[in-house]
Amino acid sequence: DAICNFVICNDSSLRSQPIIFNPDFFVEKLRHEKPEVFTELVVSNITRLIDLPGAELAQLMGEEDPKLPGANGTAAGFFRSLMSLKRKEKGVVFGSPLTEEGIAQVSQLIEYLHKNLRAEGLFRVPGNSIRQQILKDALNSGTDIDLDSGEFHSNDVATLLKMFLGELPEPLLTHKHFHAHLKIADLTLFDEKGNKTSTPDKERQIEALQLLFLILPAPNRSLLKLLLDLLYQTAKKQDKNKMSAHNLALMFAPHILWPRNVSTNDLQENITKLNNGVTFMIKHSQKLFKAPAYIRECARLHYLGSRAHASKDDLDLLTSPSSKELQPLKSQKRSRLDTCHQEETQQRTEEALRELFRHVHNMPDSAKKKKLIRQFNKHPAALTPGSDAPASPAPRRTRSRSFSGLIKRKVLGTPVILERKSRDATPEPERVSKENVHLLQKCGSPAHVSQVKLKSLEGQKEESCRRMRARLLSKDSSSL
Repeated sequence: DAICNFVICNDSSLRSQPIIFNPDFFVEKLRHEKPEVFTELVVSNITRLIDLPGAELAQLMGEEDPKLPGANGTAAGFFRSLMSLKRKEKGVVFGSPLTEEGIAQVSQLIEYLHKNLRAEGLFRVPGNSIRQQILKDALNSGTDIDLDSGEFHSNDVATLLKMFLGELPEPLLTHKHFHAHLKIADLTLFDEKGNKTSTPDKERQIEALQLLFLILPAPNRSLLKLLLDLLYQTAKKQDKNKMSAHNLALMFAPHILWPRNVSTNDLQENITKLNNGVTFMIKHSQKLFKAPAYIRECARLHYLGSRAHASKDDLDLLTSPSSKELQPLKSQKRSRLDTCHQEETQQRTEEALRELFRHVHNMPDSAKKKKLIRQFNKHPAALTPGSDAPASPAPRRTRSRSFSGLIKRKVLGTPVILERKSRDATPEPERVSKENVHLLQKCGSPAHVSQVKLKSLEGQKEESCRRMRARLLSKDSSSL
């Protein structure tokens, strides 16, 4: 019952643009409309992959201030507050918290660098400080910049990009996520005995990063995607620029992952993990910004699985005049779905009943088995038409009717009972004689066959009586 909107674009310049379908539409919808539900869904899956103690989980959720290496003591707190005051005096873009406006300005630098990835030592060789200051002032003032004019070198732009990231109040991946990234770096494979190995578990690391990126602030996530795409393309040209993914990670890890205002001594135990983590992000950047399939399905079901989750805009759209024409079609479709669901449920019920009866039938002979079979016989409706019929006890073999017995029944006047029994009872195939087969072929119906049999029996009785009278007469004559 999903409803799609079609917008007609009259701008000829935009008609040639490719149409992009966002598979994470419901994920983004849930993130913006119900952030608490979205965060709980994502974090519950993060804790399934990595072990976060109570304090670290509270920091990830933003319930507690992050406790970072080298951040203990009043001196460190005073230093951080002094640096934040200095940043407030700086321009619009550099040194300010990350905003969409700042991303729009910095995206000019990223777009230019995509065109100049072959420069040797890109992001490692510093540019000219004077040209960098001119470019920085232009970005802070919001003036238009023509980077393709040839006034600036690619090394100037690359160094300025690193400067922008380094002057952010907190790293691009935020302080709250610092401990989670350390735990992701420790995700390794297990051997056959269940012991950890030194081989990284890449699939779990990718899944954990996908989830962690989902709960980043929107500006941070947007800029991170632009940056990792740039570094990925740069590493692909390492034969020209001599910058591998590991070399790029050494340049950018302090700006996007390391906590602010900490020294290398504070991170001495974790520097290798952090650098390797950024290297992994660069190599797998094309997979990290897609929500896992189960998150997409949960978000989709949140809106389409129940009408109670529909938003006000969806309800208004459903009650619009144009949607009223769709109501009969929707009701028909819903009725078909309900019928299919009932048929599927009925089929599953029949299969379960058949399986239950087979189980009871295969049980060894006991009082319990007899009791269960009696219950089945008391409720024949429980066995559906498609199920196997219960194994009924073997029918009793009817006693063979002798000629004298038939004469007695005929004399006593019970032909009706005999006819009823002969009509109800089905003769066994091996007991059908040639005469009966001939009669069946000749007469065609069981009732007619019974009547023919009775007539033949009457004839036989009369014949026997005639013979008996003849014998008696012969005996009397001989005695005389």
